[in-house]
Amino acid sequence: MYKITIIAGARPNFMKIAPIIHAIQKAKQENVDIDYRLVHTGQHYDKNMSGSFFEQLEIPEPHVNLECSGGTQAEQTAAIMISFEKELMANPSDLVLVVGDVTSTMACALVAQKLHTKVAHVEGGIRSDDWSMPEEINRLVTDSITNYFFTTSETANTNLKQSGVKDEQIFFVGNTMIDTLLKQRPNFTQPKVWNALGLEERNYIVMTLHRPANVDEESQLKDMIDEIIANTQDLPLIFPVHPRTAKILERLNISHLRLHTVQPLSYLEFNYLVEKAKAVITDSGGITEEASIMRVPCLTLRDNTERPETISLGTNELIGTNPKNLKPYLETLFADDWKQGNDIPLWDGNTATRIISTITSVINK
Repeated sequence: MYKITIIAGARPNFMKIAPIIHAIQKAKQENVDIDYRLVHTGQHYDKNMSGSFFEQLEIPEPHVNLECSGGTQAEQTAAIMISFEKELMANPSDLVLVVGDVTSTMACALVAQKLHTKVAHVEGGIRSDDWSMPEEINRLVTDSITNYFFTTSETANTNLKQSGVKDEQIFFVGNTMIDTLLKQRPNFTQPKVWNALGLEERNYIVMTLHRPANVDEESQLKDMIDEIIANTQDLPLIFPVHPRTAKILERLNISHLRLHTVQPLSYLEFNYLVEKAKAVITDSGGITEEASIMRVPCLTLRDNTERPETISLGTNELIGTNPKNLKPYLETLFADDWKQGNDIPLWDGNTATRIISTITSVINK
């Protein structure tokens, strides 16, 4: 029996691992000798991650929750490493599979290697080249000790090769986040805010802001929101607010008739809003991927991106963190002159099948 330990530390990780679990379950039905153990490190506490969350993703709840939430970066990394070391020693594995770029990704990769267990990194090789981002440090450390890389783009492949990774370690498979998006798209759910605000298709804008560069400096956040309000004509602005941002907005007393701050939404509700929006204004990497696949214009309020394919092929534009950069892009949007976007190679809903096929036919030899 080939055993895989799958690591998830935050809500978006579960969107990435759900299709991998489905692919393992399908392989088992076809008499492939493979099994998995799902470890939730508990890195991010999320009250929306109830049993219904796992039901929506059609996966079982994790086998274990290490409950390593809170603390500084170093404290959390240490807590995850201590707990996961005990977990992996008690439940040995042939392969530890980590996803994305959260603290859990790096911490569990370190533990696995020190316990002489091979590591596979889903979304290996993506880079922002911005070392001020904790996620970039997590990527660099994880990829420096990974055995097998499952990549989302040729850019990621190039990044890995330039750092000395051998061709035979790299498997260009696509994007598991898009597997989940395409599988769940028929199940998108209209949130209560739709009727409450009288929203109409293509007649509102979705906003998300959570990165420190945008929300921690109060004057920056105020200037950004003022600029968005000033250049979005009469459209409603739907802003599901991250808890850290909510506290700052409260202090700033920011309000406007068109600005509607709402509680964080479920995955199915949020993507219902994105799919029908005129545009998305965000600083989230994952949302740029989903918006591009759904062909929704996306304005990214960051100075760099680890997902350049969403710009070169998708509907995303990198606006930067200077609020004054927004106006010309919004003018293009309201002139109905936004780029249409193209298909992104292998972002087709079959990534997880390719991953498990590679594990069973190439890695497990």
